[in-house]
Amino acid sequence: MRIDLHTHTVASDGLLDAAQLIRLAGEAGVGVLAVTDHDSTESVEAAMRSGREAGIDVVPAVELNTDVPGAEVHILGYFIDHRLEWLQALLRRLRDGRLHRAERMVEKLAALGVPIQMERVLAFAGGGAVGRPHVARALVEAGYVTETAEAFTKYIGRNGPAYVERLKVTPAQAVEIIRRAGGIPVLAHPGWLGDDGMVDGLLAAGLEGIEAYYPDHTPTMVERYLEVARRFNLLVTGGTDFHGGDLATRVPLGSQYVPPEVVDRLRARADGRRPEPAPPALEFAEE
Repeated sequence: MRIDLHTHTVASDGLLDAAQLIRLAGEAGVGVLAVTDHDSTESVEAAMRSGREAGIDVVPAVELNTDVPGAEVHILGYFIDHRLEWLQALLRRLRDGRLHRAERMVEKLAALGVPIQMERVLAFAGGGAVGRPHVARALVEAGYVTETAEAFTKYIGRNGPAYVERLKVTPAQAVEIIRRAGGIPVLAHPGWLGDDGMVDGLLAAGLEGIEAYYPDHTPTMVERYLEVARRFNLLVTGGTDFHGGDLATRVPLGSQYVPPEVVDRLRARADGRRPEPAPPALEFAEE
């Protein structure tokens, strides 16, 4: 049985809907799967229904995108109570910020002589959380770049001329949100950061895990993150970061090795955990 604890659907920037993702997971021999859309849990219920029919254990989860100076930090949240009203209100606010950000990027691109239509960006988003990948796909469609990676490098990457800052959520805020939603906060793909000190800074906030098993991590990096987990008594997770198409890791669903004890330990930690009220006076820095 394969395990994949990092996947995306059309609710954020994936190409498949929940039913399609579960069908592909079944074909790939995945027995445990987490749907971890960016700032959204809109596909979780449908994935859980399809999973029950297909005999696949679907873990309710989310991936919160946060910012630190000069970089993004993603925090995964496993076994959250995705039905909480305060959580859904907060996620809607984050998605509204994403929409405003995309609109400003389209304006910047037009000023650069690279016009695309916001309607096309929204069409690629398909009603899900709007993100830079959807802007990138519109740029590919319009013929300004040949692939989404080029769109990021040339226009909308952090140092690109059409880059726009997001609604600022800190990693510590994301950890608190996930814990209050009854979930387990995990630092996603730490290899993207190149800064193990991030773990130190998040322990006080309540970080409980680190994503060691990840396609972009070399064997040496995996060993380093396993040692970090041992040193700080953190859980370990892993997955493909599957989006479909030409985004993120681009590896097949379920192709990243994740030991079965990872799920057992996650489930044991989550067992009996109860959600709490919304974080008091949670404020995000505006763009």
